[in-house]
Amino acid sequence: MSRDRIKLEGKIVELMPGTTKVCRVVLANGHRLLGFVAGKGAASARFAVGETVTLEVSPFDFSKGRIVRG
Repeated sequence: MSRDRIKLEGKIVELMPGTTKVCRVVLANGHRLLGFVAGKGAASARFAVGETVTLEVSPFDFSKGRIVRG
């Protein structure tokens, strides 16, 4: 459920090769994690290095998060 998610802002520092849906994101505190796009907007999602995004992260796993807004 979305109420169990933590919303964080980060900056894209690397686009993963071979896919447009996964990128490396760094948070303001320096923590790096994988950001991925899921759902209806995944096919049309385009991101660039340096872009600021909002992620939803599980409180149990801070190694990856879902990009909800670019």
